[in-house]
Amino acid sequence: MIHVDINSLLTEREKVHGEFFHTAMLAQGIKSCIHPHLPATIDPILPEAIDMIASKLARVASGDAMHIDHWDDIAGYATLVANFLRARADV
Repeated sequence: MIHVDINSLLTEREKVHGEFFHTAMLAQGIKSCIHPHLPATIDPILPEAIDMIASKLARVASGDAMHIDHWDDIAGYATLVANFLRARADV
């Protein structure tokens, strides 16, 4: 069985992602600005991708903005939506 020291893990993650409360406040603020403007009939993949991108942007602002994984993750979620929309257009 692998034992993880959760406090050490959280300390390391905070260096990259920022303090959790601050990051959460930023992410929720971004989401609350966007969600009211989304159409009710939107496919669930879009608000989910928006939520994930908002969380990643909050990590950029709150944590280490130079951490490349934040930017790769943002690009990844945007690519998932683009691929979904392209596949849907082909139907």
